[in-house]
Amino acid sequence: MRYTILAAAVAAGTLGLGLSAPAGAVEGMWVPQQLPEISGPLKKAGLKLDAKQLADLTGDPMGAVVSLGGCTASFVSPQGLVVTNHHCAYGAIQLNSTAQKNLMRDGFNAAAPGDEVSAGPASRIYALDSIRDVTAEVNAAIAGAATPIERTLAAQAVDKRLVAQCEAEPGYSCEIYSFFGGVTYRLFRNIEIKDVRLVYAPPGSIGNYGGEVDNWMWPRHTGDFSFYRAYVGKDGKPAEYSKDNVPYQPKHWLKMADKPLGEGDFVMVAGYPGRTNRYALASEFEATQGWTYPTIAQHYKNLVALVERTAKQDPEIGVKYASTVRGWQNTLKNYDGQLEGFKRIDAGAKKHADEAAALAWLRKRGDASKPALDAHAKLEELQAKKADHRARDLVYSQLRRGGVIGAAGTVYRLAVERAKPDAEREPGYQQRDLPEIKAGLEQMDRRYDARMDRELQAYWLREYVKLPAGERIAEFDRWLGGNDEKAIKRALDKLAKTKLGSLKERVALLSADRAALDKSRDPAIELAKALLPANLRMEQEDKTALGETLVARPAYLQGVIDYRKSQKQAVYPDANSTLRITFGNVKAYTKLDGSKQAAFTKLEEVAAKATGADPFDAPDSLLEAIADKRYGGLEDKRLKTVAVNFLSDLDITGGNSGSPVLDGQGKLVGLAFDGNWESVSSNWVFDPTMTRMIAVDQRYMRWIMQEVYPAPQVLRELGVAPKKK
Repeated sequence: MRYTILAAAVAAGTLGLGLSAPAGAVEGMWVPQQLPEISGPLKKAGLKLDAKQLADLTGDPMGAVVSLGGCTASFVSPQGLVVTNHHCAYGAIQLNSTAQKNLMRDGFNAAAPGDEVSAGPASRIYALDSIRDVTAEVNAAIAGAATPIERTLAAQAVDKRLVAQCEAEPGYSCEIYSFFGGVTYRLFRNIEIKDVRLVYAPPGSIGNYGGEVDNWMWPRHTGDFSFYRAYVGKDGKPAEYSKDNVPYQPKHWLKMADKPLGEGDFVMVAGYPGRTNRYALASEFEATQGWTYPTIAQHYKNLVALVERTAKQDPEIGVKYASTVRGWQNTLKNYDGQLEGFKRIDAGAKKHADEAAALAWLRKRGDASKPALDAHAKLEELQAKKADHRARDLVYSQLRRGGVIGAAGTVYRLAVERAKPDAEREPGYQQRDLPEIKAGLEQMDRRYDARMDRELQAYWLREYVKLPAGERIAEFDRWLGGNDEKAIKRALDKLAKTKLGSLKERVALLSADRAALDKSRDPAIELAKALLPANLRMEQEDKTALGETLVARPAYLQGVIDYRKSQKQAVYPDANSTLRITFGNVKAYTKLDGSKQAAFTKLEEVAAKATGADPFDAPDSLLEAIADKRYGGLEDKRLKTVAVNFLSDLDITGGNSGSPVLDGQGKLVGLAFDGNWESVSSNWVFDPTMTRMIAVDQRYMRWIMQEVYPAPQVLRELGVAPKKK
């Protein structure tokens, strides 16, 4: 569902407006328009381009950077070739895999464009076209509403109106994003490329070398890269997948670096970081540290074990749920790392101290600060109310999210909303959302197994019956009919008779109206119908809280902005899934145990780490090339071998995966794919001493495609084909 304005306002908040030099020239995910104002630090760090050039979002090199809707990527050829991380393409790789033809294990290499395979009906590439400030329109709508829930409805209405106007021309996708918790709103228009195809992915023993053991760790030796291609209709406009489509021809694409990268060199990342919470309330931080992260991490550990246990009996389940499991593993390890980091730097004490200092400054200003202080009190009140229902909200959302229950809920709610005029439908169920809904129901076929779905439902049902009586949902209780294992088995036995496990049935129901679905005796549809009143009731509660936040968050953050400007502190927007730049230098670091870490890892270290068993099962072709010192002309004279991964002091977060790492000339030197263990808590409290970004070196990418898992056709397209001997 698209709650862009609302979700941004409810999130812990962002900070910006004023500018000063970045702390240590590394902290901050900068809005490109800000870069001319900090051109001094950029030049000092080593940027050779004019900073104004980076502010041109549709020029070179920024126009080559695209979003995958969760990861970042970039065009690297005039024929629509796109490079991103292997783990960003993992869903597409999994979607095209079976137990017999396992591309996750074996890799994929299209010898010619005709061999490229669809990344899936839901895959998208978003190329930024324009940005427009819509603060006045949004704030006018909110100000004209009398009650909190009316504010939410007004915000939704203006969002839908502006987006509809923006998308009037086919081929574009538009979203409104909130900056500074609602101080500013901007409308982003993107070219939406709907035909995305997989071109090249190394075997998992290269692309995911080290697996979860090495995730968030340094030293690292992962070939985390893959290639897509963007396709459009013959008229050059975005179109659904068709064999007749042709490669998209971007106006700009990145060139591979022609100078070897070394320690101390300038690097920058352009990408789409998801969310940081550095200016959250101390109470919001406490809730995250004390409940949200440990609770979700434990659930994910349990779910990973559940799927792995079942997959041992049926390998096809392992293939179908591989992408889901990898997502759980990544999140739970990230949360564990953040929790460890919070303790190490005493983040709670720092958050309280920072907030107390801001509030003390605001109180000294008297009446001028009353709006900010009142807003702070309201946000504290809302946070307390949210905590009262967090266990219920987590469990219930998981029960409704996936499998046949999720599919039935989507189909039934769509039928309910379709009876309304398009502008009055709930966000996520408008005409513009139908292709995404259909693609999701189609894609479910490769990520669903009835037996596994039942076990996952049983897990969450057991969690549901543990909830206190006051947190239970009457409609769901009536469906479940008890609190013991017999009741759970009885409910799941009934649900197992659903036909929504069939792709044909799911897609057919997309066109059904509410009257037809109300007559259905499919148990999943009956459950969706029974739960609608509860869902609507809870949505009303959420909309009331959202309406309060739409006013309180920007009022409070404006006060914090004023305070930080008065202290001459660096001010920058928190990440919110929009295009940002972060910059710094290739830089080693010293771990907490005192061990000094080199800025680069090397080929020979890949071989030294190999055990022959997952996740260190480097392929023989790679080990042989290393043993024979077949460097292919890609060795670094300083390292006396080929660089694999490298560190820099850049500020990134989730969403930056796949981001191009550029040198001072704007050329591609690598791809961001991870951060070190000590950096994961920086989403909340930035630690400039320990924070490091991990990237795969473009020389290693080329070496793999040249010497190990050959792709001469890709190298030629990149303009880096090896010279003939």
